[in-house]
Amino acid sequence: MTADKLKSVRCLIVIPCLNEEKHIEGVIANLARALNDLNAEIVVADGGSRDQTQAIVTRIAADNPKVRLLDNPKRIQSAAVNLAVAQFGSDYDYLIRIDAHGTYPQDYCQTLVTEALETGADSVVVGMLTVGFGTFQRATALAQNSKLGNGGSKHRTGAKSHWTDHGHHALVRIAAYKAIGGYDEAFRHNEDAEFDYRLNKAGFRVWMTANTNMTYYPRSRPMPLYRQYYGYGRGRAQNTLKHRSRPSLRQLIPLAVAPVVVFALVGMFFSWLAIVPALLWALACLGYGAWLSIGARQPLGPLAAVSAMIMHFAWSAGFWCEILDMRSRKSHPMPASPEVAS
Repeated sequence: MTADKLKSVRCLIVIPCLNEEKHIEGVIANLARALNDLNAEIVVADGGSRDQTQAIVTRIAADNPKVRLLDNPKRIQSAAVNLAVAQFGSDYDYLIRIDAHGTYPQDYCQTLVTEALETGADSVVVGMLTVGFGTFQRATALAQNSKLGNGGSKHRTGAKSHWTDHGHHALVRIAAYKAIGGYDEAFRHNEDAEFDYRLNKAGFRVWMTANTNMTYYPRSRPMPLYRQYYGYGRGRAQNTLKHRSRPSLRQLIPLAVAPVVVFALVGMFFSWLAIVPALLWALACLGYGAWLSIGARQPLGPLAAVSAMIMHFAWSAGFWCEILDMRSRKSHPMPASPEVAS
């Protein structure tokens, strides 16, 4: 792809963020080549950071007119991207979504645009490699990069370039984004999968590229990891309820985890047999962790198994809590507040 061809394509790079003072400057700096090689602008959509994130972006924007700070009063990522597209999207051909908590190759955006132009794809998605530094974070990264933690998800494990129905969001044609109404802001999690469902239904095409990827840094403590995956589970349930879509086989298996654990806790007072299903799940996870440690020579394998168990249980618990909440809300609808109704 020639430099002139890349320059002719207008790109809106959006970074949703909240309290990312440790990462935001590095992420923007890493996109410097993209601003030079593409006709592009960066919009940092901040959800009300209480640290130095806004001050850092304001300082960078004062020196670089291609960087903007946008206030995102709704705070969530789906609203951040929608707001950026609503305010600036009409001036651009493509939207590129960047995670403030990740690392990208310096030619990441250029590769995405090249792939879109060469394939004619309406959306380009990428694989994601998870990397950790501290002991628990490294173990969680090991779990998330393994089949135990991701169930064989192609955008986690990597794959050859191919047409797909979903992947880690990277680039989308703004005309296609607007045609399906952008992200559904009712989704705090899993908004990307819900978006891709509607994108495919509308006849747009999604291309998974193997020519670039992003590096993600997982939660470094158990409780934040639990809350993250609990939210993912609720988002998956929202998607299922909204579109009557069935979870895939790799999602159906961990869905059983929370009910099995609850059954074990309640049933153990009546019969020790009640704990058998939960025990088999735990042993399977720990066995996989032992294999990682011995067979794959990953010393953090046993701790990775614990991280995977946290993810399985949290995802399953979030899914079923959302299902029960939705049924409760339908049975006992809450009246709209005057402020919302107006």
